Amino acid sequence: MGEFGYITFKSVSYAIKFEAAIKNLDMKLKMIPVPRSISSSCGMCIRFILNDLNELLSTIERENLEYEKIYTHL
Repeated sequence: MGEFGYITFKSVSYAIKFEAAIKNLDMKLKMIPVPRSISSSCGMCIRFILNDLNELLSTIERENLEYEKIYTHL
């Protein structure tokens, strides 16, 4: 899991909106269930390759995208 980061959201609807806003980026992003090492509650998160973090952060800021937390180490 070390090569991936995870973005969590307050609700699944925020995750879906986020995914729609970033779907055209040239990054390997995937919506997955939140890993148990992050939370035991149900929910979805976006998994991304850590090397794409800076580009992803720029996009989040530029597009004013909402998220809960970004995990870079599990």
